[in-house]
Parts: sequence; structure tokens; C-alpha cells
Amino acid sequence: MDRIYEVLAQSCLLSTRATYGAGLTVFHAFCDALGILERDRAPISTPLLLHFISCCAGVYSGSTAVNYVSAVKAWHQMHALPWKVDEGQISAALSAADKMAPPASKRKKRAPVTLEFIEKVAGKLDDKNPLDIAVLACLTTVFWSVSRLGEFLPDGVDKFDHSRGVKRSNVNIDVQDSRLPGAKVTVFDIPATKAAPEGESVFWAEHTGLSDPRAALLCHFRVNNPGADDHVFAWCPSKKGARLRPLSKHTFMARVNKAAKAAGMPEIKGHGIRIGGVLEHLLRGVPFEVVKVMGRWASDAFQVYLRKHGAILTPYIQDKPLLEPFTRIAMPTVLR
Repeated sequence: MDRIYEVLAQSCLLSTRATYGAGLTVFHAFCDALGILERDRAPISTPLLLHFISCCAGVYSGSTAVNYVSAVKAWHQMHALPWKVDEGQISAALSAADKMAPPASKRKKRAPVTLEFIEKVAGKLDDKNPLDIAVLACLTTVFWSVSRLGEFLPDGVDKFDHSRGVKRSNVNIDVQDSRLPGAKVTVFDIPATKAAPEGESVFWAEHTGLSDPRAALLCHFRVNNPGADDHVFAWCPSKKGARLRPLSKHTFMARVNKAAKAAGMPEIKGHGIRIGGVLEHLLRGVPFEVVKVMGRWASDAFQVYLRKHGAILTPYIQDKPLLEPFTRIAMPTVLR
């Protein structure tokens, strides 16, 4: 049985398991406070789960409440326990918890990273410093491939997982499209992602200027020269005897924001890079469905970018639409 639990636990990424662990801790603390016996906690009843959600409401954010309920459900699944709750009531309770979330629990909207931001930050990074070179390569790759930062960078230097993380051997530079002579892309095979445990591929094409991901990546490979099994953005401190180390999210964000401050630009959050990549492609006229495929959205949640950033829709809503010839091709069905 222990082996079964061990295998089932691998169905979740480490970050998800950490979130679920926090949720279960809160759930059991809630049960302990009410004197609920172990045998009455699972299989859980609808009234008990509703009581738990009601205690989370007004204390945690709506997304945290959802994660905590998901944690309890995953706990049941791992132990082969039936999950027999009224999903309609649970959904309604979670919706109410979201509306009751304290203001302090709600994240500020993440501003999108712009091309101007990247170019100004690039101007403040040292093109001879191994860390700065790795940072620029990562920044431009995540931006132009419309990826999540966490898909490329581990949380810490010692958190890089060789079986799931992106290594240099996962990169294919200048892949040629036989249908379009001269058209090339660089492809990154991500071994596993939260949405696709079996792995996904992301890609970008060469661009001009300081934001060119190809030039930044080739410079990084030339200076830091990570091995085939090393983290793709591994870098080597300049001091004598130093060894390659994975570029962590903390190190990356600290260096980017330090350079941004020096350039007179505002600090950013990691997800703002992905948002910025989406908006830049759309503003360049790349069809919505193409960007949706690039970002690997399986649902129409992608359209939140359209509702929040009116500049993207501007050409389509004029009295005489500027992009009328291909509007029907570019626009998602629901927006036609």
C-alpha cells in the first residue's frame, strides 16, 4: 500500500503537493478545534466540507479556499476513499468565499512586461557578466515563447530536478520549416509542466534589437557553456574555482528588478513576463488562435487578456475595421 500512495503522490508537481500539504494542515487543525474524530473526517460529508469552507471565507482568498478543498479531495483520492459531496453546494460556497475574501488577500493585477522594459533592462545588464548574460537569455526566452517563468526556473539553486527541468539537451536551435525557406524557430522541450505532466514544447523566432532571444541564448551558451545535462540557464560565477549553478527564480527576479530600477522602470512580477509576451504578439497582429496555441491554453481563459487590454481590440472595432480582411480568421469564435 505504501508503494501505491508513493506512486499516486507523483501525480502532482512539488509545488502542488506543497499547496495541498498546507490545505490539509488547515483542514485537520479545523477538525481538531471542533473535536471531530478521525473516522468522521473521511469520507467527508457535505455539511462538514461546507462548514470548513465557511470558516475559510473572509479569512483566505477565494483561490486559497479552492486549493484547500482540492487538497482534501486529493487526500481522499490518494487513500481510495469515496468523494461523495454535493458539488453544486460546494461550488456555491466557494463562489461566496471568493466574494468574501479580505482585500489584503487579493493580489494586485500584474502589469505586463513590455518590449521597452526588456530593452531598457538589457541596457543595464553587463554583457560580460555570466549571471547577467543568463538572466537576459532567460528573460527573452520566457517573453517570446509566452511561457511561465516556473517552467524554466527552479525555486532555488538546489531545487532543480533533472528529470523535470529544462536542460541544454532539451533545446533545438534553428529548426527549419521545410514549407517556408529561411523560416526558423528554436524549440525548448519542457519535460513536464503543471498542465502537461508528459511534457510540452515552446518556441520562439529570431527578433531584432536588444530583445532578440536567439542572440541572448547563443551568448549565454558561449559564455556559461552549460553541459547537455545542466540547467539550460545555468551560470558560473566569475570567481576562481566556481562551478555552474542553476539560475533560480529568486536570483533571476532580484537581478531583473535591480536592473529595472537602474533603468528607471517599475519592478515586475514573474507572471508579467508571460502576460507581456501575449500582448506583444497580439499587438503585432499575430492571430488570437495562434497566440493561444503558443501559450498552450486549452480553454477560453486566454480571452481574459483581450478583456483587460483594449489596445489589442482597437483595430477590430473601428467604424471601418483596419483588419477586416482577416478578422474572421484571427478572432476566436466566441468574439465574432
